[in-house]
Amino acid sequence: MTTRPDRPDRHCRDALSALTAEFDGVLPREVVSGTVLAARRDLDGQVARDSLTEMLYHLAHHRLDRLRIGA
Repeated sequence: MTTRPDRPDRHCRDALSALTAEFDGVLPREVVSGTVLAARRDLDGQVARDSLTEMLYHLAHHRLDRLRIGA
């Protein structure tokens, strides 16, 4: 069963905490949180639950990095 994460769950909160600190002063918090939520939706049902937090962090980080460098 998959869910539609429109609000942060445990996986989002863990990734968001790390990424907010990492991109503080670089990208607005709203951009970071929106990117994490979008990545969470994209990974829903695609990744094993025990790997979700790590995969979410990496996918969102990649997307935020691209925003940061303007790619």
